[in-house]
Amino acid sequence: METIIQASYLIAAALFILGLKQMSSPVTARRGILWAGAGMVLATLVTFMSPEILDSDQVGTNILLIVVAIVIGGGYAWYSGKKVAMTDMPQMIAMYNGMGGGAAAAIAAVELMKASTEASHDVTGATTVAGILGTDIAILGILGAIIGTISFSGSIIAWAKLDGRLSRSKLLPKQHIVNALLAIVTVGFAVAIYFTADINTIIIFFVLALILGVFITVPVGGADMPVIISLFNALTGLAVGFEGYVLGNAAMIVAGIVVGSAGSLLTQLMAKAMNRSVANVFFAGVGTNVAATGSDDSLGVMKEIQAQDAGILMSFASQVVIIPGYGMAVAQAQHKIWELTQILTEKGVTVKFAIHPVAGRMPGHMNVLLAEAGVPYDMIYDMEDINADFKNTTVALIIGANDVVNPSAKNDSSSPLYGMPILDAMNAENVIVIKRGRGAGFSGVENPLFFADNTKMLFGDGQKAASQLIQAVKEL
Repeated sequence: METIIQASYLIAAALFILGLKQMSSPVTARRGILWAGAGMVLATLVTFMSPEILDSDQVGTNILLIVVAIVIGGGYAWYSGKKVAMTDMPQMIAMYNGMGGGAAAAIAAVELMKASTEASHDVTGATTVAGILGTDIAILGILGAIIGTISFSGSIIAWAKLDGRLSRSKLLPKQHIVNALLAIVTVGFAVAIYFTADINTIIIFFVLALILGVFITVPVGGADMPVIISLFNALTGLAVGFEGYVLGNAAMIVAGIVVGSAGSLLTQLMAKAMNRSVANVFFAGVGTNVAATGSDDSLGVMKEIQAQDAGILMSFASQVVIIPGYGMAVAQAQHKIWELTQILTEKGVTVKFAIHPVAGRMPGHMNVLLAEAGVPYDMIYDMEDINADFKNTTVALIIGANDVVNPSAKNDSSSPLYGMPILDAMNAENVIVIKRGRGAGFSGVENPLFFADNTKMLFGDGQKAASQLIQAVKEL
C-alpha cells in the first residue's frame, strides 16, 4: 500500500510540474491548469489510502471529516470561481494565497499542540518540541508556522486593501522599527517553542506571527500590490513544502517547492520591473503618505478632447498603441477596446497593446483581461519590446493606466515612483487618456503626462468612452 501511495504522489508531483510548464505560455495555459488540477485530485484521493486514516480506530470519522472539508472547500471554490468578476480577480488571488498559508499554519499548529500534549502527559519522556518531533521536523514545522501565518494575515490585509475595505494611508509612527522589534520577538518565541513544549508559548507565538503579517502589509503602497501578491504566493508555497516534510507527504513537498520557487522568481521579476528590491517594497511605503487629491496647478491644465475628435485622430493614424490599466478592469471595458481595435485594423491602422509588468493589481492582470476579450497574443507586447516603438506611434491610447506611464519615475528624483521603469507613452506623437476624473493614480502620485502638450483627456467611464470611440470611428 505504501508503495502505491508514494508512486501516486510521484505522479501527482509530475503533473504539478508539467502543469506549471504549460502555464508558461498563454496558448497552453488552460491545458496546464487541467494537468495541475488532475495532480491535485490524485493527491487528494490518495489521502484516503493513508495508514493514518485507514488504520485509525476512528477511520469512519476521519473519512467523514475529509469528505466534509472537500465538499465545503471545493464547493465554495467552484461557486466563487464561477461568480467572481474579472475586476475582483486580484482579491481572489490574494484570498487564495491566504488560505494556503493558513492551511499550512493550521497543520503546524496541530503538530505543535500534539507535541505539547505529549510533553505534558510524559508520553515519550521528552519534554521539548525538538525532543518529541525530532530536530529536523521541529525546525521546518516552526518555520512553516511563522511563514504560513504571516502569509495568511498579510494576504487578508492585501485583500482588504484591494477590495477598498482598508485605506492605503496606514503608515504608523516608527512603523518599520515596530515591525523589526515585532519580528525579533516573534522569532524569539519560535526559538522558545523549539526548546520547550509550553502551550502558552505556542499560542503567543501564533498571535505575534498574525500581528506581524498585518503590520508588514499595511504600509505597502497600492502600486506595489502585484509584488506583494506574488511574494505571499511564494511564502505560501514554502510553508506548504515545510509542512509536507513534517507530515511526510511527498506531494505537498513537491507542490510547495514548485509554488515557492515560481513565486520567488515572479516576485523578483515584478520588483525588477519597478527597479526596486523586495525589501524596498516593504519598507518604502510608496503611496502611503501621498494625498491622492486633485490636479496640481503647478503642472498646468489638463486639455480635454471629445470622442469624435479622438476617433478622427485614431482613424487616420498609422499606428495606435493601447495601454490598459486597472481602470479598464474596473470599467470592464476590455471587450469594447477589442471591438475598437478590430474596427481600426479594418481601416488599415496598426494596433498594438503595451503591457507593463505591474499594471493592475496582480501579476499578469492585463493579460488575463485581454485574453478574456479575445485579443490575439501576437498583438500584446511587453514593456521592453514596445518602448522603442512609441516614437513611431501616432496615438498612444491610455485607458485606466496611470503610475505605469508616469514620467516622474524617470525625471523626478523626489517622486516616490522614481526609478520605476515605465511605458514611454510620452514619446508618442499624440496621447489620449481615458480617465474617470482628474485625481492621481492608486499610488497617490500626480502624473505630469496628463498635462503635457501632446496629451488630451477623454473623461468618463472606460466602457462608455470606448463605446463613444467605436461610434466615432464607425461614422468616418
